[in-house]
Amino acid sequence: MASSLTFKILLVGLLCTMTCFVALAIDVNPLQDFCVADLNSPVLVNGNVCKDPNNVTEEDFILRGLLTTAADTSNQVGSNVTVVNVTLIPGLNTLSNSLARIDYAPTGINPPHTHPRATEILTVIQGQLRVGFVTSNPNRLITSVLNQGDVVVFPQGLIHFQQNIGEGNAVALSALNSQNPGVITIANAVFGPDPDIDADILARAFQLNRRTVLQLQQRF
Repeated sequence: MASSLTFKILLVGLLCTMTCFVALAIDVNPLQDFCVADLNSPVLVNGNVCKDPNNVTEEDFILRGLLTTAADTSNQVGSNVTVVNVTLIPGLNTLSNSLARIDYAPTGINPPHTHPRATEILTVIQGQLRVGFVTSNPNRLITSVLNQGDVVVFPQGLIHFQQNIGEGNAVALSALNSQNPGVITIANAVFGPDPDIDADILARAFQLNRRTVLQLQQRF
């Protein structure tokens, strides 16, 4: 009887612990109508300090015109991401949302990357994209071709990418369920951190010779 009671207590404790972890895995829910970010505050918190509600205006919730302009894609990957976050719309603070416009030159890519704190939903506004993401071990590639008006979901934390396979420029609009989703670009993170990851470790991990690893580190 005592053993059965102990088991039930442990089970309840485990379920409570799992519930707490789930609750902590997303942005904290707001406790008021809004918490407009005070971007000038010197106080450091997990997010942004709230502005005095009496000083809030409609402009704290609006960003005008930025996403109507195509970004410069004349770079090595042929794409550019225009991020709309709490820095540009202070009213987003604590609301667990951010947005991005992605411009792609012909053959341009948004290289493999992850968002550690957000799921992404991407809509093709113009052009044709090949998109994909990779599942956790055992790794499986989920990939498809999207046309104008098509939508894809990239689950939180999984490596994903897009490639413009159309004849002209492409544009996508991306929504993420965090005010600060974070981004880890895989190639940059592996070959370009400061300081470098030891070349012998990378050579063994990627089954490359050390010279090739050093050349890649110089590029990134």
